[in-house]
Amino acid sequence: MLRGRLKPFDASGIFRPVGATGEFRRRAVRSAGVTVLSQGVVFGTQMIATIVLARLLAPADFGVVTMVTTFSLLIMGFGQNGYSEAVIQREDIDQSLASNLFWINVSAGLVLTLIFAASGSLLARFYGDPRVARIAVGMSLTILLNSTSVLHLSLLKRALHFSVTSANDIVATIVSVSSMILLASGGWGYWALVAGAVIRLLVQSAGAWYLCHWIPSLPRRVSGTSSVVRFASNVYGRFSFNYLTRNTDNLLVGWRFGSTSLGFYKKAYDLFLLPANQLAVPVSDVVLSTLSRLERGSAQYKRYFLNGLSILAFVGMGAGAALTLMGKDVIRLLLGPKWGAAGQIFTFFGPGIGVMLIYTTSGAIHLSIGRADRWFRWVVLEFSVTVLLFLLGLHWGPTGIAAAWTASFWLLTIPAFWYAGKPINFGVGPVVASVWKYVLASALAGCATAASVHAVPSLAVLSGAVGAAVRILITASLFSVLYIAAVIVLHGGLDPVHRLLSLVPDMLPWKKEANAPVPPDSAAVDATNVSEDGLAVPENSRLCSEEAR
Repeated sequence: MLRGRLKPFDASGIFRPVGATGEFRRRAVRSAGVTVLSQGVVFGTQMIATIVLARLLAPADFGVVTMVTTFSLLIMGFGQNGYSEAVIQREDIDQSLASNLFWINVSAGLVLTLIFAASGSLLARFYGDPRVARIAVGMSLTILLNSTSVLHLSLLKRALHFSVTSANDIVATIVSVSSMILLASGGWGYWALVAGAVIRLLVQSAGAWYLCHWIPSLPRRVSGTSSVVRFASNVYGRFSFNYLTRNTDNLLVGWRFGSTSLGFYKKAYDLFLLPANQLAVPVSDVVLSTLSRLERGSAQYKRYFLNGLSILAFVGMGAGAALTLMGKDVIRLLLGPKWGAAGQIFTFFGPGIGVMLIYTTSGAIHLSIGRADRWFRWVVLEFSVTVLLFLLGLHWGPTGIAAAWTASFWLLTIPAFWYAGKPINFGVGPVVASVWKYVLASALAGCATAASVHAVPSLAVLSGAVGAAVRILITASLFSVLYIAAVIVLHGGLDPVHRLLSLVPDMLPWKKEANAPVPPDSAAVDATNVSEDGLAVPENSRLCSEEAR
């Protein structure tokens, strides 16, 4: 077998991955490291694209494409959000069940592609922009292409084979970004963005089929198919409401204020979402894969989750406060002076970044204990509260919508953890205890940094890219020192810093990994053998086989 490829099923059709070796704890932490580092590469590539495309295209070009992707991404999420989690979370899966799920997903993708292409004229009338109809036809291809890779990528992730999925993502991003820049330089306008989206999924799907050495068999009646479909439906239902919550803002801004205002708003929102894309999203699959193999509701399960949450809060609250202070200058430096309105909007997004990262982890509890139904019900409530805040903020334009986002996360975080942890008696007290010091440290350091910078009038009058770069450098340096100092004081020592740094060596993807037997498909970590950090099973890890279950 070629290096990097995975054969997920053995000769009898049982999920027994070949090519995924290494001790469980080390593979889990290594997977987190690979995904975070690869997302850094993806981010760097996308940032280059953003800087270049912001100068080649007008804000209205980004806005008119966002009008379409607001709907196409919702439909594209069918299967990707549902079957993916079902494959990763399910205790056992065989080739026949996976094949059924593949054909169900691709068939639905084909139908939804045709429906979306035909609906372009309706969207054009809604927005009052004829360009939307043509863009909808082009973007419909992304729905079908995405459906062809969902099962292959999910099987790779189930085997903790994140290094190859990350590499696949990097290649797809680089090819897509290069294509967009080339086409935009050639005067394609907004069509460069459409073509880039299609090319990215085409490359991703081809890579997934190559890396996961599996060809689906013809569908047939298999026990468990209906239960997986029900689970996936709950997850997709949750995703749909969550997606509507997170995109009603685009719809309202585009409908009320037009494509140019939407272009400014979208760039501010992208910076707001950046920490989640770099931290929460890439780690979520690893966390789900690992939590799902611990005894649900056990002390070790809770300790694993809380320690991971504490580390995420440490990084996330710091990143959120720093971006709040530097957001205007970051946008001015990267995108140029014509994007100044986006910087103003981002000022109202910034205070919600850290709490957003904390909030998103509540979903891992729902999925890891197999309660996608409760997650779906919670997101219905989340949708209602957030949209109500959007409507209240609409009077103040895009900045009011941004402020509504921030308010929604602060209002919903504690109730979200209370509801998610209720089936396993996981109260909100430990969650609050794990994160409140980081929240306070970021607030103290942020206020002190802002006061210090404003006390130097000469910094404010510096203009242009050089002035923005100087303010970013000074602000980032001062805030970092003050934030880490506040964390150390509030925790009474260096323990948070040590815990974060201790994970770095095992997260490095190039560090050699000792070979170990690959656990059976349904293997789970023995709860008594998880170490104090919630991640470590350093030696003599005991695996509970399918028969022992």
